[in-house]
Amino acid sequence: MKNDTYQFAGSVAVVTGAGSGIGRATARLLAQLGAKVHCADLDIQSVERLAQEIDTAVAHQLDVTDADAVEAFAARVFDEDGVVDILHNNAGIGHAGDIEHTTFDDWRRVIDVNLLGVAYGIAAFVPRMLNQGSRSHIVNTASGLGLMPAARMAPYCASKFGVVGMSESLNAELAPRGIHVTALCPGVINTSIGTASIMRGEMAARQEQALEFYRTAGVAPEEVAEAVVDAIRKRKLIQPVPVKHVAPGWLMHRISPRFHQSQARKMSDMLSGH
Repeated sequence: MKNDTYQFAGSVAVVTGAGSGIGRATARLLAQLGAKVHCADLDIQSVERLAQEIDTAVAHQLDVTDADAVEAFAARVFDEDGVVDILHNNAGIGHAGDIEHTTFDDWRRVIDVNLLGVAYGIAAFVPRMLNQGSRSHIVNTASGLGLMPAARMAPYCASKFGVVGMSESLNAELAPRGIHVTALCPGVINTSIGTASIMRGEMAARQEQALEFYRTAGVAPEEVAEAVVDAIRKRKLIQPVPVKHVAPGWLMHRISPRFHQSQARKMSDMLSGH
């Protein structure tokens, strides 16, 4: 990444899921590059600690599954700053498990956070961003598993494929009106998402192995934050990161979805460190 220390000077950014992992790293980097950052998370203490470290950060408690709360959050941000230049819909939850052990509540929780949480952010912020009269950028955190499937991860893949499709559709609609949209598709990242993930059946027994795999094989969330900035600067539609984790499987799936099924069966074993 270029060392343009204040390339976002004067801009206003919003990052959900900013209390840890990718959201925290992105909020910190955007602030370092000059942006004022509204940091939102369900865990208010985590974003309050972040705001204490970053002079230009404002902490907000937010449940992205609560549409009214997201609308009120957008209203507060615009009341305070009148503009949002960067919106990063990032809050998410993991899920892995045998389908026969996956409950209705599991499906609902994963879709509520990963897909509807993004949709509510879009619904609350985009009308206001269209009226502000300046170009802006939205980054929606999907996953490498929004570009290719993995066995035992149907709810998660459904939510993340949805985010990719939503982002592509929105960009086609909004880019001519000044808002570019990126689907961020991370591979294996060393974050704490595994500790809060829903794990069922055989996958639940492998949770500790999965956490160790993410710690040892995962790239740092700061690398993802740099990819976010690169996507904003270059107005990318799909941003895989790291490319070496995502691109080979994505390409294979594009060439032959049927052939990729064997890899999809292996992928859950790989992600669980088995």
